Amino acid sequence: MMKAKEIMTKDVVTVGRDTTVRDLAKLFAERRISSVPVVDGEGLLIGIVSESDLIERDKPLHIPTVISIFDWVIYLESDKRFEKELQKMTGQTVSDIFSQEVLTVGPESPVSEVAELMTNKKVQAVPVVEGRRVVGIIGRIDMVRTMIG
Repeated sequence: MMKAKEIMTKDVVTVGRDTTVRDLAKLFAERRISSVPVVDGEGLLIGIVSESDLIERDKPLHIPTVISIFDWVIYLESDKRFEKELQKMTGQTVSDIFSQEVLTVGPESPVSEVAELMTNKKVQAVPVVEGRRVVGIIGRIDMVRTMIG
């Protein structure tokens, strides 16, 4: 059974919280990648950012539904979600748009587990970590290469 360490890309491109959205877009275009791990100053994984996060910046803003009764305003949806959406749309750095919830696997994880994660959770790439240190990344193209190799 193939393991993650056998198919992962070892030369992982990462970004920090302070990377600008413009630099991130340039990185995606030049490297032809769709997701990159976000690391802190010590190189430890803190999240992931994808092309989808960039694209979401251009979607129309959804104003939460509210009911106004007398002088009260009652939100029918989460105002926190609205704040997060607004922050993403106006974000200038990776810290404004990245996702802190990131699915990871270990180097010894079976490739079938990686495929299941990518399919079920609809993610483009899965960082391979030891502890919180990124040692590789598996993108969809890496999975496709296993079919021809």
